[in-house]
Amino acid sequence: MVIVSFIVASCKVPAIVEPPAKQQVVPTTFAQQQDSTNSTTIPWRQFFTDTYLQALIDTALHNNQELLITLQEIEIAKNEVQVRDGKIRPSVGVKVGADVDKVGRYTSQGAGDAATEIEEGREMPDPLQHYGAKLYANWEVDIWKKLHYAKAAAVSRYLSTVEGKNFVLSNLIAEVANSYYELLALDNQLEVVRQSITLQKNALEVVKIQKQAARVTELAVQKFSAELLKSQSLEFVIKQQVKDAENKISLLVGTYKSEVPRERSAFLQIAPTIVHEGLPAQLLANRPDIKQAELELQAAKLDVKVARAEFYPSLDLSAAIGLEAFKPTYFAKLPESLLLNVAGDLAAPLVNRKGLKAEFASANARQLQALYNYERAILRAYLEVSGDLSNVRNLESNLALKNDQVVALTKSIGVANDLFASARADYLEVLMTQRDVLEAKMELIETKKQQLLNVTNVYRDLGGGWQQ
Repeated sequence: MVIVSFIVASCKVPAIVEPPAKQQVVPTTFAQQQDSTNSTTIPWRQFFTDTYLQALIDTALHNNQELLITLQEIEIAKNEVQVRDGKIRPSVGVKVGADVDKVGRYTSQGAGDAATEIEEGREMPDPLQHYGAKLYANWEVDIWKKLHYAKAAAVSRYLSTVEGKNFVLSNLIAEVANSYYELLALDNQLEVVRQSITLQKNALEVVKIQKQAARVTELAVQKFSAELLKSQSLEFVIKQQVKDAENKISLLVGTYKSEVPRERSAFLQIAPTIVHEGLPAQLLANRPDIKQAELELQAAKLDVKVARAEFYPSLDLSAAIGLEAFKPTYFAKLPESLLLNVAGDLAAPLVNRKGLKAEFASANARQLQALYNYERAILRAYLEVSGDLSNVRNLESNLALKNDQVVALTKSIGVANDLFASARADYLEVLMTQRDVLEAKMELIETKKQQLLNVTNVYRDLGGGWQQ
């Protein structure tokens, strides 16, 4: 009757919660055209051709602390696989020990020892010493594949940490590149401000001469002086931004050296690499975060099987062989000193299984979490690429218009100065023209920076960079 109850109780196992059916389908293309060519196959050295930038990325891949921390997480996950593998196999060990035992003479054990003779004329030693040396083994027979499921889950998590490293790698390369472009943009903005300061100083001298000739008032002089001071103040703001950008790059590459070698000129002439987005389905193979989420989902499903197997009986086998005696010299007397032990235990939970049910329910919930995280990773990846591709086209048109605006405004400076010199234009027109030119050039550089950053982001969001 007890055995029947044992089996029946073990068979009452909760069912696995099936994930809800979803009808979400990944779109077949990012845009109207369909092209399977994908830029993720381009190594980062070919995508980023600036030699200074390549050197920075190389240094970051060797020194970046976040990447090094991620590599240690891979080692931890790899060791966890070995731990789970060890639980599947029998554990074998050796044990050597000695102890002394003194019991009361007027007890059942003490009286029995006194009446026992090991050899003629000699009773049991008191106090009783005990020496032993044995080889033992324990093994949980994996009847329900619980331990194998646990090992498989550990393998999936190890592989997910590898994909996590690839994701960190891809983001690190993109972040170094973007920080480098931001620094180049600041360099060029600083140069524009300095050129504007030179023009404003010259204009201020002209206005001062015009005042002496009574052609303008002190108000014009003060207006030009204020505009010059504003530009000089902006110069120091940008210089600090340059320093902050250099420090950011130093942190990414893991070095105390704050000076970043770079080519400051020809920033506006940098041609961004043409990006081919390929098909959305290729994100599943190219994006490390999607593959990481998929592996985490696999591990979560295996965890449910492990939690479910806890309801079934477990079979533990143990064995030991060795020598025992109250004197080491008796070890040679065989088979009297021989110790031999073999045992098997079959155990299963009968009552108070709330803890097992709670753990099983938690495993089911974690499986659903992993599923939703996987779906979110795919959705996020698609939307990131789709948004960045749209931004590529818009920035290209915006950059062309900004460039035409700068050309037109730059020509207007000479016109305004000539008109002002011939008293056919107000000094405010000259002042506003200089201000408009400065703002337009700053916006042009900012737009160029956004274009370069956006192309880098598309390369990253497609899953490029980590494939060496």
